[in-house]
Amino acid sequence: MRQTPQDIGKLIRDIRKRLGVTQRALALTSGTGLRFVIDLEKGKETCEIGKALTILHTLGIRVTLTPPPAPAKEG
Repeated sequence: MRQTPQDIGKLIRDIRKRLGVTQRALALTSGTGLRFVIDLEKGKETCEIGKALTILHTLGIRVTLTPPPAPAKEG
């Protein structure tokens, strides 16, 4: 299943609100800026991946990357 920047932004916003954390507090605790948090939650496609991962980690959201299976060897 492919996730869009908008899907990720919505997840971040929903979790942040569920935890009762303001955008400003999230920015401060994650070492990012308020504008970055706002843009990320809106699904801005050009947000920096490193900062986005920091926000996800700060909120306790796990990211799992699954590589494709290795091609079968001919033999």
